[in-house]
Amino acid sequence: MNLHRRLRGYAYQTFYRLPGRVRRRLVHLIAPKYLVGAVNLIHDSEAPQPGRLLLLRQPPGRGWGLPAGLLKRHEPPRVGAARELFEETGVMLDPSALAPAVPNAIVHAQGWVDTVFTAAVPASRTTLVVDGGEVLEACWFPLDDLPPLTSATELLLGLYGIGPQAAPGGAS
Repeated sequence: MNLHRRLRGYAYQTFYRLPGRVRRRLVHLIAPKYLVGAVNLIHDSEAPQPGRLLLLRQPPGRGWGLPAGLLKRHEPPRVGAARELFEETGVMLDPSALAPAVPNAIVHAQGWVDTVFTAAVPASRTTLVVDGGEVLEACWFPLDDLPPLTSATELLLGLYGIGPQAAPGGAS
């Protein structure tokens, strides 16, 4: 057995002899921490193929993004997604109406995790309401004619086969 393995074994033995609260505190100090957010891909259920997507323009207004935000402490992701959708667009959906996208969680190297949900609503019967502060505009855009997107939105949509960075074989 090499020295590295023996030292690692001793370290684990020592760690597991510590009281539980001390172990938890050490893990919190050492382990990476992530912010968790919820992102909504809201499609127009009435639009002909390829469809339309609800996008937002937020300050400073250089690109369009998706309804999204950080989860509150202990808030289930689907509940947070419904809350953010309502706060940013005025669209009220029961959390159960939001389906987990595949993949549902996107881990970003910058230290956050996005949980992504989808839904379809009839745009003609959905009133969009923005506050003019956090969100400047909310509009429906054809998937084959998207406006300039924020870089984060462009990357995320690309994972689902949407937009200029669409991955081959991505979900749409």
